[in-house]
Amino acid sequence: MSKELIAAAERGDTAKVGRLLNEGANINEQDARGRTAIMAATHANKPDVVRLLIEAGADINLQDNMRDNPFLYAGAEGLLEILKLLIAAGADTKLTNRYGGIALIPASEKGHVENVRVLLTTTDVNINHINNLGWTALLEVVVLTNGGPKHQQIARLLIDHGADVNIADRDGITPLQHAKRDRRFKEIEQMLLQAGAR
Repeated sequence: MSKELIAAAERGDTAKVGRLLNEGANINEQDARGRTAIMAATHANKPDVVRLLIEAGADINLQDNMRDNPFLYAGAEGLLEILKLLIAAGADTKLTNRYGGIALIPASEKGHVENVRVLLTTTDVNINHINNLGWTALLEVVVLTNGGPKHQQIARLLIDHGADVNIADRDGITPLQHAKRDRRFKEIEQMLLQAGAR
């Protein structure tokens, strides 16, 4: 029955999810990949099912075999509606993914401006969290992107919300030094300089 629940959640079949829960399906049962019904619904971007499962008491913080959970995945993949539901439900913002990163880091790197804005303005996310690669969200914006308009907006959001602009990577290279290496990062370079970057 629990496998049925996960499959129904992934399809977005709210009626069947509700019926299976009423019949006693284990809401937190995990499949071979470690996914719960709410994780499957998040993967498929089914906010109505996510909402139903939250209301039914699903454990929103359980992590799958990849160390993902609904909050981390929604943050990284730009699933804003689901991210907001999980924040409202009290998702643990300190849990880390397989790279030792929090939701803010991949959201920043992938250019999900609104996800970054929501994380910074409605959660206690640690803006200066350093992942297993030795990078903060700000470093990822400068190291792993093309410095385009979305990433400029994200750099501005991170700086405006108090990101430490001088946290260097493992090689001692700061965001400003990374930005100066590539002329595409002129706008971000200016923001960093204005924020006291060295």
